Amino acid sequence: MTRFLFNLSLAFRAVRNNKLRSILTITIIGIGITALVGILTAIEVMKASVYSSFSSMGANSFQITSDIIKQKRGRGHLNISITEGKNIRFEEAKAFKERYQFPAVVGLSMSASEIATARYGSRKTNPNIAVMGIDESYLRIADTKLDAGRSFSAYELQNGSYACILGNGIASKLFKGKINQAIGEIVSVGDVKYRVIGVSEAKGGSMIANTDNTVLVPLGNARAVYGGEKFVINVMVADVGQRGIAAEEAEGLFRTIRKVPVGKTNDFTINQNDSLAEMLYESISVISWAAVIIGLITLLGSVIGLMNIMLVSVAERTREIGVNKALGARSSVIKQQFLTESVLISLFGGLLGIVLGILIGNLVGLAFDTGFIIPWIWIFVGVSLCALVGILSGIYPAIKASKLDPIVALRYE
Repeated sequence: MTRFLFNLSLAFRAVRNNKLRSILTITIIGIGITALVGILTAIEVMKASVYSSFSSMGANSFQITSDIIKQKRGRGHLNISITEGKNIRFEEAKAFKERYQFPAVVGLSMSASEIATARYGSRKTNPNIAVMGIDESYLRIADTKLDAGRSFSAYELQNGSYACILGNGIASKLFKGKINQAIGEIVSVGDVKYRVIGVSEAKGGSMIANTDNTVLVPLGNARAVYGGEKFVINVMVADVGQRGIAAEEAEGLFRTIRKVPVGKTNDFTINQNDSLAEMLYESISVISWAAVIIGLITLLGSVIGLMNIMLVSVAERTREIGVNKALGARSSVIKQQFLTESVLISLFGGLLGIVLGILIGNLVGLAFDTGFIIPWIWIFVGVSLCALVGILSGIYPAIKASKLDPIVALRYE
């Protein structure tokens, strides 16, 4: 331990005496680790957003949509393609809800618009507001709670009243953060006026959707005002263990309703939230390998740069090495001193890169409104790589220094 502390103090002194050279080397290594940790931290943020997006509908639920999702594996990665299939008509969705016998809650929803503008007085939103028509079961299945007001009454749903539930972000913008003042007010959504009866809780944006920028209206009203035949069937079972069986039964029933011939593939998709998340998760993981390759290439340059600097250090300190050997220092001690210095410089660069990488990676989290993520595994990998870089870069100069003849070293000018 005493020898290690002595070598460490010598390494600190060498770094301090050659500040510019040490700073440049630390920066080179830091850039490599920043690229590696930064990209991988951003990927962890994206993965967290994917799971958050799909879990917002509940782990015990699934959806039947008209979008056809295909996954194809080739050459070590997964390709996911989403194509728009045959729209689910209201009669088909209604027939499913009436005929589905599995013990579950079934709700219908409809995407009415994705580019609406909400207005109240002189204040208005950007034209990126989604309008969705829902029935009495949607809020429960989507696990959407209200921060103010109430849900739709049976009368409003049955008659397609001009009432709406504003997303939290919309209400905050139109009413300057005082969402309780929105209740009972009339807002314009596009060219249509609605009376606000509720404001949903804030959920934040995600990679899939931003529920805070969504206006919910009765399903009948959405059909009458916006038209279209693109419905989504939402199903929630009581026990998550029954979800797979419920999905299989739903698939069989909906094939019958859609009159899909035996042997022909479905013209609809059943999305089980976590399975689709896993598909996206696997696709995102491909980027991780690209990040690792980028980081390793940069670190390779760091190895060459650090080794070159350590060789220069050996040349500059030849007389010092000669004096140490003349005073009785063994070759192993000289080797340890230079190796410790190399590892120390590398670890300094690694710590700098890890801090910058985590900060840069979490900037992505601001876009997806996820929490601050610290990738502990990749931090450990980064520190280990830096230690390895220090050893690989310092081993040859350390051996060269330890083999110097003390007499020749003392004569060195």
